[in-house]
Amino acid sequence: MKKVLKVTALAAIVALAAGCQDKPKPVEEVKLETPEQKAAYAMGASLGNYADQTLKQQEEMGIAIDRELLKKGFMEALDGNSKLNEEDIRSALQGHEERIRPIIEKKVQEKLDEDKKKNADFLLENGKRDGVKTTESGLQYEVVSAGEADAPKPALEDTVTVHYTGTLVDGSVFDSSVERGQPAKFPLNGVIKGWQEGLQLMPKGAKYKLYIPSELGYGEQSAGSIPPNSVLVFDVELLDIAK
Repeated sequence: MKKVLKVTALAAIVALAAGCQDKPKPVEEVKLETPEQKAAYAMGASLGNYADQTLKQQEEMGIAIDRELLKKGFMEALDGNSKLNEEDIRSALQGHEERIRPIIEKKVQEKLDEDKKKNADFLLENGKRDGVKTTESGLQYEVVSAGEADAPKPALEDTVTVHYTGTLVDGSVFDSSVERGQPAKFPLNGVIKGWQEGLQLMPKGAKYKLYIPSELGYGEQSAGSIPPNSVLVFDVELLDIAK
């Protein structure tokens, strides 16, 4: 949402990557032979890409901006002939941001609610599968390999060494010690609640699959490539426990 709301004076005068004329020049007329030419074009392309993405995000929410006027504003300001002074620009952009903020906040909340329901539905159906157990907190797990019956289990104050792969419910991987080829070692009380609870169920040497509700993960906060309200799915092998 912050990216969408970042409507600055720069965004108001940027040109689209297509160029700064009503009819863009053919590609063959654009010379990018020297470092200086490439740098100049890159500046314009960077501004154009930013403007294009900002406008597309707003257009998806039903907020329309006149792209031709945007191009014209850029060109006239670049030539020192802007029809608006700095105060006018600032005032116009502030007014635009105030108008679109309620629309954006409403759309963002709708998306959060939609994702939350989708993940809740996933857990509801997943919990019905054979072999999936659900704890009182809502954590779900499957025993892939039980390990030795008399093997120790970690306590919250212990340090564990694990191999794991973390995915979203669509199967996309967001983290994996397996892919890095290096087990992870960390204090158990320093990770998300779903890990704290799930690892304490596991004997040393066991392999479990954990399904962690967002409430036991990152909640409504995003974390890297993990969207808000995400159910986290982990394949975990407990390699070692250090008291």
